[in-house]
Amino acid sequence: MALSVPLKRPQGRARRVARDARRSWSAYVFISPGLILFGLFTLFALGFAFYLSFHDWSVIEKEKPFAGLENYRDILDDARFHRATINTFYFTGGSVPLTMAIGLLIALMLNQPIRARGLFRTLYYLPVVTPFVVVAILWKFLYNADFGLFNYYLLKTRLIDEPLLWLSDKDLAMPSVILMSVYSGIGWAMILYLAGLQGIPEELYEAAKVDGAGAWQRFRYVTLPQLAPTTLFLLVISIIYSLQVFTQIFVMTGGGPVERTTTMVYFIYLTAFKFFEMGYATALAFFLFAMTLVFTLFQLRLYRRYGAGI
Repeated sequence: MALSVPLKRPQGRARRVARDARRSWSAYVFISPGLILFGLFTLFALGFAFYLSFHDWSVIEKEKPFAGLENYRDILDDARFHRATINTFYFTGGSVPLTMAIGLLIALMLNQPIRARGLFRTLYYLPVVTPFVVVAILWKFLYNADFGLFNYYLLKTRLIDEPLLWLSDKDLAMPSVILMSVYSGIGWAMILYLAGLQGIPEELYEAAKVDGAGAWQRFRYVTLPQLAPTTLFLLVISIIYSLQVFTQIFVMTGGGPVERTTTMVYFIYLTAFKFFEMGYATALAFFLFAMTLVFTLFQLRLYRRYGAGI
């Protein structure tokens, strides 16, 4: 004789969910302001921006006709945006490797048992917690052709014969911005590398010494492999941040000279708030988002293969 198993009615499960919701109503009350703000200023803003990207939306014109994919097609033929993309990758290729290399070097030095080690760590990390606008303004004064300290000491040591126009020369402007960005970022790279160095088991170094490995061999075959997950994380995050560079460009160069420092985000800003082409600007923003998304997916793939030790 077959045994019949009573089926659970969906109504009973729904009632339990409703009862649990009534019991925890206070939690929903507390999180509701955050949910409302998130929905209004994030979800709604993203949806409306996506809507704008398909329209010829100008702030100063009454008519805002539907443009379809025209804004996205214009990106492929926009020479100014292509130049901004090249400038952005130039900034990324110059700032990220230098920041990581110098940050690793400082981390190796400050991981040693030296006097006042905590003070030095704090001093190197100060630029990270200093407002970025303040740092950019200070460096703009350092680069000043008339009274900047860089030109003053270079002239004093006779390394140059006349003041350099750091932020006005088309060949020096981007390297100058890169140097300032490296200064602001090495503290962050140092902290991450310090955390990675302190997580390396001391037994690995002792075993390497027993096998006769010198300082360079220990660094190459022990330190670098153990820091691979940290390096991967720092590389990916640094590149994502560098693709969105804006503040130092806005404060120091304004995209000049002759658009040599105009980056993608700064070009989007000009398109939206100088030329008032909101539809095209949002299309550019979503194009940049797509680039970042592709890189993030690549990052997740690398994490699955190499990032288990983070």
